[in-house]
Amino acid sequence: MVSNYRFDKLHLAIYLALAASTTYVQAAEQQEIEEVVAVGSRLQGSAAAVIEERKSQAFVADILGSEQLSRTGDSDAASALKRVTGLTLVDGKFIYVRGLGERYSSARLNGAYIPSPDLTRNVVPLDIFPASIIESMAVQKAYSPNMPAAFGGGNIDIRTKSVPAEFTAGLELSAGKNSEASDGYTFSGSTASIPKALSEAIVKYRGDFSLGNIIKKDGLTDNENGTRSEQAIAINQSLLRELPRDFGVKKDSLDPNLGAKFHIGNSFSEDYLGGEIGFLFTAAIDKENKFEHRDTGVIAQGAEKGCATTLQTPEDVSASCFNTFKSSDVTTENERYNGTFNVGYKIDGHKLSAMKLYLVDEETESELATLQSPAGSTVFTIVNDGRANRTHKFDYEKRKLDVSQFTGQHTFMDYWGIGFDWQYSESEATTEIPASVKYNFRDNYEGGVYKNSQITGDDNRVFFSYTDMEDHVKSATGNLSLPLSFDGVELELKGGYDFSDRARVYTTSAFAVNNGTGLALEVASDPLKTSGYLTDEFLAGQRILLSFNEPTAPDADDYIAAQKIDAGYFQFDALFNNVFRVSGGLRYEEFKQTSIGTSSLIFTREDLEIFYSEEKIKGGSIVEDDIYPALSLTYLPNEQHQVRLGYGETIVRPDLREVVPVAYFDPLTDIRTFGSVGLKSSPIKNYDLRYEYYGESGNSVSVGAFYKDIKSPIETVLRIGDEDYSASFVNGETAKVYGIEAEWLQDLDWLATGFFTSGNVTLSDSEASIDPAYAGNLTNPTKRMTGHSKYVVNLQLNYDSADGQHSGSLVYNVFGERILAAGLSGTADAYEQPFHSLDMVYTWYPDFNSKVKFKIKNLLNESQEVTQSEVAVRSKDVGINFGLSYSYEF
Repeated sequence: MVSNYRFDKLHLAIYLALAASTTYVQAAEQQEIEEVVAVGSRLQGSAAAVIEERKSQAFVADILGSEQLSRTGDSDAASALKRVTGLTLVDGKFIYVRGLGERYSSARLNGAYIPSPDLTRNVVPLDIFPASIIESMAVQKAYSPNMPAAFGGGNIDIRTKSVPAEFTAGLELSAGKNSEASDGYTFSGSTASIPKALSEAIVKYRGDFSLGNIIKKDGLTDNENGTRSEQAIAINQSLLRELPRDFGVKKDSLDPNLGAKFHIGNSFSEDYLGGEIGFLFTAAIDKENKFEHRDTGVIAQGAEKGCATTLQTPEDVSASCFNTFKSSDVTTENERYNGTFNVGYKIDGHKLSAMKLYLVDEETESELATLQSPAGSTVFTIVNDGRANRTHKFDYEKRKLDVSQFTGQHTFMDYWGIGFDWQYSESEATTEIPASVKYNFRDNYEGGVYKNSQITGDDNRVFFSYTDMEDHVKSATGNLSLPLSFDGVELELKGGYDFSDRARVYTTSAFAVNNGTGLALEVASDPLKTSGYLTDEFLAGQRILLSFNEPTAPDADDYIAAQKIDAGYFQFDALFNNVFRVSGGLRYEEFKQTSIGTSSLIFTREDLEIFYSEEKIKGGSIVEDDIYPALSLTYLPNEQHQVRLGYGETIVRPDLREVVPVAYFDPLTDIRTFGSVGLKSSPIKNYDLRYEYYGESGNSVSVGAFYKDIKSPIETVLRIGDEDYSASFVNGETAKVYGIEAEWLQDLDWLATGFFTSGNVTLSDSEASIDPAYAGNLTNPTKRMTGHSKYVVNLQLNYDSADGQHSGSLVYNVFGERILAAGLSGTADAYEQPFHSLDMVYTWYPDFNSKVKFKIKNLLNESQEVTQSEVAVRSKDVGINFGLSYSYEF
């Protein structure tokens, strides 16, 4: 929860920053004048290059350079992008552009389509890209014909570092700690995939591990080894013994966060052709450990402000806000490592390069939770009934992204200066969850004191699930440009081809351990030792049985999907007398996508006909082609000012798994979610107006307005069960989003030498209307769009010392409340509350080669919170992050 001392910490942080700044200014007076030049390059150079690129863009765009990433101390692409005007970060992974959900943004890597290692979305989770490999990121907010037509809020192009012009090498070591991570709960357990014996048993018994089916398939008879039933139990338990069963939990002091990065590169002249060859190699590893306490409640119908949010007394229970309330301790151990290798060759007007990128993200998570139900379909609380449910959940997840990319840039000066650039990429994203285990217990209490844990006499006492996902993408683009010059007119004609071929395979297998005795069995008298009870001794003589939890036909929890995009475009860019600029063009795009639910229980021709029927294939397929126009008008009265006006027609399409009726838990909402056959794409009309001012020393100001008219928006529809929600998707009727945004960078030399400020503010609103016939039991069929924030604010106070040895930044970010889940049956919508993020970064340059960086994130010690009817239904402690790094450039 929020600390009572948050403001004191803020005052302390500002005092320390100002005190340090005073020291820097005093030190600057003792330095020689030659060093001032270096300061200018740090302050102005970091802004000038990206500002110049933004200024030269024909369509509205924001550029974020590597120096800006370094200044804010952000460790990955996702956390850095929240600094861009109108962008907000969700779940640390997904970027919302101009208040539109992640479906309305797309990401490319050096101009190429890339696959996603996220199990639930097409969109790439941007936290997987470390800041160390990024040269810059371009966020284009106004559509242009060379962009994908699936363009809602914007397109993000992540540009990786390329071959250097001269020798470079460096090493960085880092360490850090989270204030909440002194102690956590670690566990030991297997991370192996499905045992071979179980895979064979699924085929042998056709997925049915019931005793009757085992007796039938194995032809068992009563004999000296026991009755048929006893023999079947022994066979079933032999399969159970193949699963990992010893998940020992212990409270442990978490290791500090550690990291290391290395890079080396150079370029050489070759005499044979007279060109230049270069290379760049980078490698990094980061380990992060964190502990979070989370509270989650399903709000009771009719709950109002003033109801009880705790369950400490019988009076609290009778006046509770919740049907169910869960209190969780979550420990996460994350390890990331990555490597890139670039090689390039250039000669005259030609440049060729090849890149290999390999990213791995491994996460181990334990969740120990206690669940009480003061007003659910069954009622039990510790204070009234001496009972609570306990769950222990253990997950190991490994995400990988493997990209091979080849690019070329060619200028033919002997042929009217024709330019040709191209890229071809093959990439693969995989996600493996070889161990996801959930234990369900009943805890008994006496006088409010824990007594023991039992497993109840029914099914699903333990879940084991194994998940594999592979996402493959081939991407190719080619662009041809012709510059022409006439009297008072500079014209560039451009055309190109864009191709993407994608295939995804998602499989999951789940097993359940069932207590067939019908009796409650005690398993532990220590809550930390409950998840180790499935020993051979415990199983012996007990009717503890294993089942394979694959849905029966026609239901499915696996799917296969394919997507193909073929596009061609024509674009022009004309500058008249250096005053008026007209840019625009047309894009023709053919889109094909199919998603089919499938199963590991397909054994016969009849099974195939059920899952792969013509009706199911058509229902999960989208085939469309259209022309998408764009036009941008720019007025440039002089070098410092310009006004842009833009219009574009785009589309947003359903996700791969949103059109197949496969159930999954959405990690953003933790709600069981089902795809919906027949979802339609959402056409969008985009309008942009923007004024920009570019002054000296990188100073700049821009003010813009935008409006988006969306037809058939894809919205989430919730339905309420006894104790939880479920969700699906429908096409709404219409939606619109509109707003204004402002951005600036301004030196403060008039106030104090070396200070400058930068930031941005976005104010916007939205509305989505869903036909009541399809809105389920939503309280508000007409509402703000899911995920939309009415305001986003980014503020930075920066300092560069005159001697070039010190720099510092105070960085503030906040977003307005946004709908996380819509309300049901009269209850209000659930809103994620504003999170006030204040970070401080200080960098010391002791010599030309070295850099020491100290950063503190979440200085205010804010917590994340979701409210419904003004009641907190979800909260999570984030803690304060401290980090220290040292880098050396050779």
